[in-house]
Amino acid sequence: MTLQPASPRALLAETLGTALLLAGVVGSGIMGERLAQGNDAVALLANAVATGALLVVLIWMLGPVSGAHFNPLVSAVMARLGRMTWRTCALFIACQVIGAMLGVMLAHAMFDLPLLQTGIKVRTGASQWLAEAVAAFGLLLTILGVARHRPEAVAASVGLYITAAYWFTASTSFANPAVTLARAFTTSFAGLRPEDVLGFAAAQIIGAALAVPIARALGFLDKPE
Repeated sequence: MTLQPASPRALLAETLGTALLLAGVVGSGIMGERLAQGNDAVALLANAVATGALLVVLIWMLGPVSGAHFNPLVSAVMARLGRMTWRTCALFIACQVIGAMLGVMLAHAMFDLPLLQTGIKVRTGASQWLAEAVAAFGLLLTILGVARHRPEAVAASVGLYITAAYWFTASTSFANPAVTLARAFTTSFAGLRPEDVLGFAAAQIIGAALAVPIARALGFLDKPE
């Protein structure tokens, strides 16, 4: 199989998709927190539903253009499996990080807030790191498994998984290093402290790495007959 280099269109799709995803994550967190009037459960519900729904739409819309990764973990796993080159993977990740930062600034601009802030929400410790490893593991296993057996359902499956993981993980399921980094630049409901980014990202990488051998053991990586 000859792997084609990343097209400008695909790079634009990754930048735009990640930007819109972060605008949705941060923006719905701000709106949810304002309307919930101190009820964190209502704010989290709004944040989770908006993020999950937006993911479905973005994957449907941009999947045919770039594969709709929007996540360095997804791009790295695709490169590890030989489905894209490492050079293309690096370009995708750069676009995802840039898009994530633009999305945070866009959300702040829509709510008349300073464009870049320093996150203040404490998110650290063994339980949070375990939660992020589980969130990333489940996300990658969902993508690989559903893509193997029901590719038309990947978008809905990813959206549903993230919506659920917001609630069953202690960390509220960041599951994405680019998203994690960008969320360190907001003081809103969706933010975290910059010093907590490294622990989250390391746990996410471990979770994604573990998903690959499990997916292989389950037959998710077998070639269709």
